[in-house]
Amino acid sequence: MAASMKNVEEIRNRVILGEFGVTNVHTTDFPGNYPGYDDTWNVEKFQKNFRIDVVHLDENSMEFDMVGIDAAIANAFRRILLAEVPTMAMEKVFIYSNTSIVQDEVLAHRLGLIPIKADPRLFEYRNTEEEGSEIDTIQLQLKIKCSRNPRASKDSSDPRELYLNHMVYSKDIKWVPIGNQADVFADCCIGPVHDDILIAQLRPGQELDIVMHCVKGIGKDHAKFSPVATASYRLLPEITLLEVVEGEKAERLKHTS
Repeated sequence: MAASMKNVEEIRNRVILGEFGVTNVHTTDFPGNYPGYDDTWNVEKFQKNFRIDVVHLDENSMEFDMVGIDAAIANAFRRILLAEVPTMAMEKVFIYSNTSIVQDEVLAHRLGLIPIKADPRLFEYRNTEEEGSEIDTIQLQLKIKCSRNPRASKDSSDPRELYLNHMVYSKDIKWVPIGNQADVFADCCIGPVHDDILIAQLRPGQELDIVMHCVKGIGKDHAKFSPVATASYRLLPEITLLEVVEGEKAERLKHTS
């Protein structure tokens, strides 16, 4: 009986990768689907068995192990990260001057996809019928003009030497506080997450004068509000050798691991 219960538990908790395919990929639709295996939902049992182990964490990425849940629940967490966690992103782009070769709508689309460094918990959702205020809107400005470099060599053909401000990056976007935001967010560095995102290239006489309004939203409404570029999960592998491996095969196995 003990051996039988062990086999049932292995089938219940493991996806098996065979030589010619993957087996046991179905999930449990209702308790009692596996005879002799207690699969009923129990909060105390879940709290006892479930844990999260952070494997890697930095400003740009996070990797963690969730132990004690089905793959379906792990996928639910992934979908929540993609679609339900709010962030701040550009919603309104007011173009006062754009003499570059980039069309207004393309430029607005590029700006809208730039990730913004701001804590969404400090802002409210904006009512589209009302004008933005300090509690629901972040205002950014991009004002830059390209000119010739008077110190450039006459024989030079390098645009980086010939022109000033010819490469427009996300670092050129500046935060313009609304109302009391300068005091409330004095310790926050609101602006683009990355400074090296290329927006446009200019030539002497061309300029950009743009004001942007960032609001709070979720990825379900638009991808620009998604807080993660990618969110994926993988199953924890468990390798079981069915026979003794010796000689050349053992050396190859050692190197592949």
